[in-house]
Amino acid sequence: MDYRTRIKSLREDNDFTQAYVGSILKKSQQGYNHIEAGRAELKIDDLVILCKLYNVTADYIIGLTNKPIPYKR
Repeated sequence: MDYRTRIKSLREDNDFTQAYVGSILKKSQQGYNHIEAGRAELKIDDLVILCKLYNVTADYIIGLTNKPIPYKR
């Protein structure tokens, strides 16, 4: 699964808006939309924040595993 699809699914499963996730990443709603739509790349720093937000590993987000293993703090 593509990481864009995975982060969109995680966002929707948590009932978060693009504006909310964008604000967590210090981006506008449009800026975050560009990541989900493939018009911008996900930066490593943002990946770490998303792992913490959704409590999953980076391996899950980037598709190396299909098990949403909790992020170890």
